[in-house]
Amino acid sequence: MEWLNAIVQGTLLGGLYALFAAGLSLIFGVMRLVNIAHGDLIVLAAYLGLTVTTATGMHPMAALVIVVPAMALIGYALQRGLLNQTLGDDILPPLLVTFGLSVIIQNGLLEVYTADPQTLNAGALETASVAVGGVTLGILPLLTFGIAIAVIWGLQWTFYHTALGRAFRAVSDNQDIAQLMGLNRRHIFGLAMALALGVTAIAGILLGIRTSFDPSIGGGRLIFGFEAVIIGGLGNLWGTLIGGVILGVAQTIGAKIDPGWQVLAGHIAFLVILAVRPNGLFPRISG
Repeated sequence: MEWLNAIVQGTLLGGLYALFAAGLSLIFGVMRLVNIAHGDLIVLAAYLGLTVTTATGMHPMAALVIVVPAMALIGYALQRGLLNQTLGDDILPPLLVTFGLSVIIQNGLLEVYTADPQTLNAGALETASVAVGGVTLGILPLLTFGIAIAVIWGLQWTFYHTALGRAFRAVSDNQDIAQLMGLNRRHIFGLAMALALGVTAIAGILLGIRTSFDPSIGGGRLIFGFEAVIIGGLGNLWGTLIGGVILGVAQTIGAKIDPGWQVLAGHIAFLVILAVRPNGLFPRISG
């Protein structure tokens, strides 16, 4: 039963990792951009949530109605004002610019909020649990996993059943032809980044409720997100969810064997899958 509990808890943890990774997968799938600042943007969303809850007294989950649009606006402005200028055949400029953005965000957060760890107070939601078949499940992890499924389903539906999704796929397949067909690729890329940072806002709020955070933890969230994306397959949203679950289960099983092996076990699982399936477990869905 203890091993079953570890697998179940790891599966639920994978929901949070999938939320870390969904924005990365979306951005890469649409514009082939690897965003080094993604982890710091997750932390920025958590701090925005902290500011909103402190100023208004709102519950952190209710603060999503403010933080999600705010992060989406930041994403659109960031893409139109900065990142679009770096996109091209050479992948190095966007990598360098997003790395610089990561440094700026970290130092900006240190200046405004200091290095003291912070957390979002969600009251009883943090400790509430339910027993199912001898396994105790936290309400917050269950809620996080359900939100991850809903977010990825929503992104998948947007991609394949809306005009915006057709525009995303068109610029992803061939930017020049899409431009000739009347699509403004810079605007489409801005909308993709806005959508990705909207998802990042959800991940940041849930991270802030689950654990303490400070300006320096963005790098770790970026690595977990990358690993989930690469395990599942670059640009494949449902693969990202499965990648997050595999990473979460590997970590909880590693922690069950030895608490010091938790993070290491996740990295080992990532390397094994990368060695066997360099393109991830699931190919990118196209068309």
